[in-house]
Amino acid sequence: MPGPGSGAHSNERSPKAMQIQSPHVHHHALRAASTALGLFLTVLGIAVFFRLASPAAGELARPIDPPLVAEQSSPGSKTERAVFAGGCFWGVQAVFQHTLGVTSAVSGYAGGTPASPSYEQVSSGRTGHAESVEITFDPKQISFGRLLQIYFSVAHDPTQLDRQDPDEGTQYRSEIFAASDAQQRDAEATIAELDKAHVFPRHIVTKVERLKAFYPAEPYHQDYATLHPDSLYIAAYDLPKIANLKKHYPEFYREQAVLAGGNHQ
Repeated sequence: MPGPGSGAHSNERSPKAMQIQSPHVHHHALRAASTALGLFLTVLGIAVFFRLASPAAGELARPIDPPLVAEQSSPGSKTERAVFAGGCFWGVQAVFQHTLGVTSAVSGYAGGTPASPSYEQVSSGRTGHAESVEITFDPKQISFGRLLQIYFSVAHDPTQLDRQDPDEGTQYRSEIFAASDAQQRDAEATIAELDKAHVFPRHIVTKVERLKAFYPAEPYHQDYATLHPDSLYIAAYDLPKIANLKKHYPEFYREQAVLAGGNHQ
């Protein structure tokens, strides 16, 4: 009964043919194995670097008490907005996309000139912009004070000056762009209370100023953490923030992210 290798191509697998091919086959196999091992060690090294470059986000999360300030929503207002900067906007956006009461979280730029800057311009550190997230929320479900609570305790480290984890530059600064006088008062009061209570081991460096304009970032930056969960950067720095939101504020956590386009993931 003919088996595999019988017929026209049977000679290709004869003992002689195998002996002739074996040095080349072995050399090719060794090169393939060496390449695979090198790739594995490279990936492992990068992962270890990210882990050692900064303490785990889970260790840095500092749950704080409910805010002492609570902005009252405007009569008849259905939604309000807040603009926060706290390092790379991928992670900040992801945290608030998983926050109940938030109807939209858009990555973008605030606090500089020119208008409608590009990512490359902002990344130069010369425009004065900060990578920011515009949060639209329902004040009947979550207050501005609660958003501040999540921002300070989970979304970023407010004691890092002009940087956040491995990202350095004024574009990664900690800043609140207040959309109203009430938001500015609440933000400043919250910072004063947190500093007075010594919640953090170092002084809070978060700036507060009135929002002049917000410019949405390029489409490829939107929903980045949701669309690229296997990215080493996202895995090291941003997924732990989402996990901390779920752990420390389960009453405000939702499993499905609200994407920038208004859909759910």
